[in-house]
Amino acid sequence: MAGDRRRDADGATGTVALPLFNRIVPSYAARMNVIALQFDIAWENKKSNFDKVRRLLAKSPPEKDSLVVLPEMFATGFTMNTGAMAEAYGEETEQFLASAAKEFGICLIGGAPMRGRDGKARNKSLVFSPTGELLAFYTKMRPFTPGGESENYAAGERPAVFNWQGWKVALFVCYDLRFPEIFREATAAHRPHLFAVIANWPVKRIHHWTRLLQARAIENQAYVVGVNRTGTDPQYVYNGRSAIMDYHGEILADGADREGCISSRLDLTALEKYRADVPFLADMRL
Repeated sequence: MAGDRRRDADGATGTVALPLFNRIVPSYAARMNVIALQFDIAWENKKSNFDKVRRLLAKSPPEKDSLVVLPEMFATGFTMNTGAMAEAYGEETEQFLASAAKEFGICLIGGAPMRGRDGKARNKSLVFSPTGELLAFYTKMRPFTPGGESENYAAGERPAVFNWQGWKVALFVCYDLRFPEIFREATAAHRPHLFAVIANWPVKRIHHWTRLLQARAIENQAYVVGVNRTGTDPQYVYNGRSAIMDYHGEILADGADREGCISSRLDLTALEKYRADVPFLADMRL
């Protein structure tokens, strides 16, 4: 696997974590095509999920250099079986993400249970470039205690932001969405243009999901893409509702409850003008 493979602050290997992932910066793009891919994740069956992602991408081929986002733990489901499912860096889930990103010519984000050099499992969001290089990773800062996640996964220490085509993109995972302070931490340090939130968010709280995505967009003056799954696992039922939202919290695309892709072309110039016209972020006090 190409890239700068250093130990991060969580004790795992990866690219440089702070202040910004920016080793590969393609030419500036005022508009970026963002795609959310939601599907029913086969429980702890990585090959089946790899095959499904490839089929869904092939069915609606993304334009080159699109930012494509998969759900949290897209290859396993929201598993606590870290002994069997968590991987070291460079193993099959990373290999799949790198291969798919290269095959379709996209920047690809997907979640996976990973194990660091310290032996601890972490719930990661991973980003691969169209050349198959690991651009960035993030460790979920707020493991889902009610579901037993905090007993099986170590928490991350800080947000992660990477640069893609001149856009600054912040990574978050599921339960993180309930904690606005960590989004503000990313905003204070980097002013991300887009938040990418991957999730396994159950149907019984799906009304919170949509409202919280809107709140994070409005308060941080940023676009948001939230990618959830459909189907069931041994504990929960999921109904998708992946969404792409603008900086007003307006829904640009909604995945409803079906497998498939949604997309929207986001406008960086419009966002920067809005921030300049109403500079709310300048008055943050952390």
